[in-house]
Amino acid sequence: MNHRVRMPIIVGPTAGGKTALAVRVAHLCARNHGQPGEVISADSVQIYRGLDIGSAKPTVAEQDGVPHHLIDIVEPNQPFTVHDWLRAAERKIEEIRSKGNTPIIAGGTHLYIKALLDGLFDGPEQDRALRDSLMAQPLADLRNRLQEVDPAACERIHPNDRRRTVRALEVFELTGTPISDLQKQWDSDRPRNDDRRVFGLRWSTEAINSRINHRVREMMAAGLEGEVGRLRPNLGPQAAEALGYKQIIAVFNNQTTLENAVERIKIDTRRFAKNQRTWLKRLALDPRFSWVDMDDADLLGSAQVIVDKCLMFE
Repeated sequence: MNHRVRMPIIVGPTAGGKTALAVRVAHLCARNHGQPGEVISADSVQIYRGLDIGSAKPTVAEQDGVPHHLIDIVEPNQPFTVHDWLRAAERKIEEIRSKGNTPIIAGGTHLYIKALLDGLFDGPEQDRALRDSLMAQPLADLRNRLQEVDPAACERIHPNDRRRTVRALEVFELTGTPISDLQKQWDSDRPRNDDRRVFGLRWSTEAINSRINHRVREMMAAGLEGEVGRLRPNLGPQAAEALGYKQIIAVFNNQTTLENAVERIKIDTRRFAKNQRTWLKRLALDPRFSWVDMDDADLLGSAQVIVDKCLMFE
């Protein structure tokens, strides 16, 4: 009986081991089924050239001979949208499949994953004048306005996420409809792609927080402060808001101390991971979704479970 491997989509909280697991899955696909895996990053910071340490971009050693895609594809001063990522990802998936290999998606940017699974809602094009006007306003004012016009989006979007707050307000001003209402079409009865399986990495709060704190310490030891200093003149508004970079930029702007910035990175990253876990619980309602418990998991064993669940007999 012939078989092929469905496309695994590995998601989970930051510092949760997605890259390492994806690499193991790639090797198992090659060894056991003759369909080598290639990893497609679904990380909205790893797309930028030079943002290496703070994004935990996989090193050559960590990639372990497995091709990785959609990393280092734009300059840090360039805008990059979820539409851009989806187009690039779909092209890469088709290219990998055409070689008889297995595409493996790994990353924690939820908009990317949601778009890949269910498509994109039909939102309006950007209005540069309106966007510039909104970007010039204090974040607190923007959040208050969003709470008035779209409380659901206000609750979902992180309080420090200026870019998505501005986008939500832009959509409302241009359409008169809350972006949260427009996005509900993602959950309508659209065709489900049976060629994709989603695996959510589940960690206890204590374990993932410990991993986050350890990762931040490693990033600082690896030279995150110097990386931010070199990149700062060329960081666009999207890249400058990335976790780790935003907090260190505040040090260079004499707004805080390095010690306080490091603690702020830990706090904000733990908060981000909590939001990711909440999102995963909602995603778990998707019939294509499976949990992978990671607290006491063996990496190779978890990879084998994923590959087994992705086998498709024909």
